[in-house]
Amino acid sequence: DQSFSLHEAIAGYTVEGAYAEFMEHRKGRLKPGYLADIVVLSADIEATAPEALHTVRPVTTICGGKVTYQA
Repeated sequence: DQSFSLHEAIAGYTVEGAYAEFMEHRKGRLKPGYLADIVVLSADIEATAPEALHTVRPVTTICGGKVTYQA
């Protein structure tokens, strides 16, 4: 009752986060013309068991279209 699904959690950090700061026209989606802020993970979090999610790590972070972290 008090929990989120994986898809709800991702939406909370992306689409809904952009909406909360009135930036839904520039952020929150991978879409032409939007800011390129993404994280590439070491595994597919949809295919990873919930109890193993703590093992997934960021591999690359891109902010504003520029690589800001790379493992």
